[in-house]
Amino acid sequence: MGLIGPGFVAAHHIDAVRRLGDVDVVAIAGSSQESAENKAREHKVERAYGNYRALIGDPDVHVIHNTTPNYLHLPITLAALAAGKHVISDKPLAMNPEEGRKLRDAAVAAKVAHVVTFNYRGNPLVQQARGMVARGEAGPVGFVHGHYLQDWMTDPNVYSWRSDPAKGGASSALGDIGSHWCDLAEHMSGLRIASVLADLTTVIPIRYSSGASAEAFSKQGSGERVEMHTQSEDLASVLLRFENGVKGCFSVGQVLPGHKNDLQLELNGRTCSLKWKQEEQNQLWIGRHDQPNAVMAKDPSLMSRDVRRYTHLPGGHQEAWSDAFFNVVRDAYDWIRAGALPNAKPEMLPTFEDGYRSTCVVDAMLRSHAAGGVWQKVNCLPCGE
Repeated sequence: MGLIGPGFVAAHHIDAVRRLGDVDVVAIAGSSQESAENKAREHKVERAYGNYRALIGDPDVHVIHNTTPNYLHLPITLAALAAGKHVISDKPLAMNPEEGRKLRDAAVAAKVAHVVTFNYRGNPLVQQARGMVARGEAGPVGFVHGHYLQDWMTDPNVYSWRSDPAKGGASSALGDIGSHWCDLAEHMSGLRIASVLADLTTVIPIRYSSGASAEAFSKQGSGERVEMHTQSEDLASVLLRFENGVKGCFSVGQVLPGHKNDLQLELNGRTCSLKWKQEEQNQLWIGRHDQPNAVMAKDPSLMSRDVRRYTHLPGGHQEAWSDAFFNVVRDAYDWIRAGALPNAKPEMLPTFEDGYRSTCVVDAMLRSHAAGGVWQKVNCLPCGE
């Protein structure tokens, strides 16, 4: 494995790959030779490259993890696909639907594994809930709702590339974490979001940058700061219409004090409701109208047989964010070992198709808000069109 873009999430990619036990992390590429060498030493990686093309050209690298800022996803991933490398990309896959479709089509044409790290799919109780819905145990789904709330951008002195449309894209909070929520909602419910009505807000329109490169969840260094006017949303609420007439809604924000990584998703079926909270990820709430509510603990002896492979410890032993991330990476490498054949892809695994779809969902929300708050359809084109 070779990794390009050693920022915040890169350490978790490296950790997950090393947990596999049979994949070597052989190279890191950064924005300069010096930064790459520093990160290579930090992560105990042998080779450091000052540009991504050198890493892609390394014959010992078979799989490339792209964890760069959003604006670099397209050129780097296209170059990796052209070289016949398998690609695991951080989300969002691309800056907009046009780029997402281009990457999806290129990956399918290259016949390599192509994965987007919508890592919350890797939580065993997410898969438990998904299976319950698919088997009809929740009854027909009527409502899907929740939120994804954070506070790491509450301080105006926090400024990162995510606030710069040229580097992060037109959307900030929706593209960054709203994409996670929407993917999870579709994955758990088995339903597609058909149209949206969005209200976007910029709570902190002026931020102050030191000029340093700020990673997620960190403050920049001290020193003189430059006033930066931001227009991308840091708070949004969206009404949803799923296929088959199912309704939904969610809110997303990154300027809400006290909310660290507060992702919550609830599905209400005719028979029961299912609610999962990321910060309490070892529990699944099951609500019923004709009998007592229940909380299902993450316990492989109680869960569905097909979900047990995503648990690593017995009941009562807590599993975490990094374990869910590992589950996605493990499925990715299982697919790679199987020759990246379409019919060999693990069912849970999110691909560039899902990444492209996510860009289309976010784009519909941006169009809805720009039009003054009117419903907009999610437009995704089939592969090759």
